[in-house]
This record gives sequence, C-alpha cells and structure tokens, in this order.
Amino acid sequence: MNKEKKLILALETSCDETSASVVADGRAILSNVISSQVPVHQKFGGVVPEIASRKHIENVIPVVDKALQDAGITLQEVAAVGVTYGPGLVGALLVGIAAAKALAFAAQKPLIGVNHLEGHIFANFLAYQELEPPFLALVVSGGHTSLVHVQGYNQFHLLGQTRDDAAGEAFDKVARVMGLPYPGGPQIDKLALLGNPEAIHFPRALSTHGSHEFSFSGLKSAVLNYLNTAAQHRQTVNYADVAASFQAAVVEVLAAKTVEAAKECGVDKIVVSGGVAANSCLQSILSREAVSAGYAVYFPPSVLCTDNAAMIASRAYYKFVGGFTADLHLNAVPGLKL
Repeated sequence: MNKEKKLILALETSCDETSASVVADGRAILSNVISSQVPVHQKFGGVVPEIASRKHIENVIPVVDKALQDAGITLQEVAAVGVTYGPGLVGALLVGIAAAKALAFAAQKPLIGVNHLEGHIFANFLAYQELEPPFLALVVSGGHTSLVHVQGYNQFHLLGQTRDDAAGEAFDKVARVMGLPYPGGPQIDKLALLGNPEAIHFPRALSTHGSHEFSFSGLKSAVLNYLNTAAQHRQTVNYADVAASFQAAVVEVLAAKTVEAAKECGVDKIVVSGGVAANSCLQSILSREAVSAGYAVYFPPSVLCTDNAAMIASRAYYKFVGGFTADLHLNAVPGLKL
C-alpha cells in the first residue's frame, strides 16, 4: 500500500442500505460493501423507518469490518472517517453517526460529516477519473430532485429543486398503484419498454422557460385519476402504455430543464446522480439532448447510483483536504439542505 495515498473510511446509513467503503484519494474504490434491506421492506411496499434503524444497528459493524478487510487495511491506516449526517431518516442516520464517532475516537482520526446529496454528485468522480468541476449536476433520487451548479470540489450553488414529490418518489408511488413490487422505479422502467410513451398525455408541470424547479405531485395524481376513471368505466388498461407515458413525462422535464440550466451556467459538462440516474429512458433521452446541444454527459454505473458509502468517502476526501472536519458533537440533520 502506498503510504502517501489518503484513505477515507466512510459510512452510509441514510435510508435502508447499510454501507461502508474505503476510497483512496477520493477517486479509487478499494472496497464498497452494501447490505441492502430491500427484501425486509418489500412486504410493506416501502421503507419502514423503525425497522431500517434496527437493521442498521445489526449490520453496521460487520459491514465496516468487511470494508476494511476487502481493502486490505486496518483502521489505523485511514486518514479520516466520513459519515452521512443528512438528509435522511433520523434514526437511520444516528446509527451511522454513532458508529463513525466511535471509530474516529478509537483510532484518533478526524471525523467528517457528509451531505448525502453532495455524496451522490461525487459518485461520478469514482467512475470518471478525468472529471473535474465546474459542471451542472442533476441529482434525481427517491427523496430529491435538484439542479446544482458545482463550481468547485467544495463550492455548490443550488439552482432549483422539487416543490413536492421527488422524481423517484413519484415512480415508487405510481408503481404501487399499478400493483408493481417495491422498489417501483426499476419496475416502471422495465414495463415501459413494452409500452408506447405517446399513448397517453400526462401533464408536464413547471415547464416554462427559465424555471429550475420541479413538481411531480400533479403528474402522479393524473396517473391515479386515469387508472381510477378506467376502473369506474370497466375499461381495460394497458399498463405498459401507462408506465411508458408516465416515464416519458418525468424524463422529458428532467432532460429539458437540465440542458437549459447547463446553458445558463456556461458549463460544458452535465453530471447525473441518484437512484433515478440508472433509469434507461433518462439515460437515453438526456444523453441525446445533451450531446446534440454540445455537452458531455456523465452517468455513474448502477451500483454507484443507489445509496453507497463509496460516494460518501469521495466527498469526505475533498472536505478533508479542504480542512472541513467535524467534532464529536456531530448530529443527524434529517432535513439537511445543499
């Protein structure tokens, strides 16, 4: 092991994945262990916060041990310990923070609190070694839909975000109404491949020029009304067409606003992150629109789209070299903003 490399151990427990990772110099993944709770929450149709917290307590130390083992290092060899402190489920966040504090205190290493949304953006630094700021970032996940001008490794300007439901949240809610299993986003994506995206016209909210904000609540309600009306009239529903038309309404808004924001910021790169970044329709349409407008576009691999500690370690590294550390009073901030 090159002793000059700065190794960051990071923990991520903001929702229902317990993850620990070791990353070198903010770019090279030495280990990335993820313990998913999807099978546990599937029967409830979504994440149950109390159950998630208890599972994190059971999994966090074994996951950390595995991450260190996979990286071939000891705790003493890390330069700092990073951890997500928000946004997220408060009980889940507290488990990760408590574990990170204990590790940092025991090893006498700096503690670094990481904003989960910033972590998602930094997933792309792990996938693309050549990528550097400035760029326009679209963060699109189950809880967040935001446009961020990333001016430097520690400089962010929030341009706009969702006023109500996040894109991923809308995917999950529509999937639930259609009887698809949790998590719903990948199920909608798969079903939509069999449908016609122009079969049903669903609304595109806040689509006026110059608006960087999103709204998907009305779209979700429109899908609900369509299905309820069909049921009342005993009409046969083509669920593949519903999925494809709904997905197209979400993706077209995301793509249009992202390309427009990139133009306003004067950047030449667009970075996409968060769970919905794995959506095949978004990748196809945004890539087409961005490239035709002259922008390079970056999507992380699927494993780095969903919640993971490697992205948190990458963000923690750049905070560490920038001198942004926390003390042992670090607390969970479930509503943390960018």
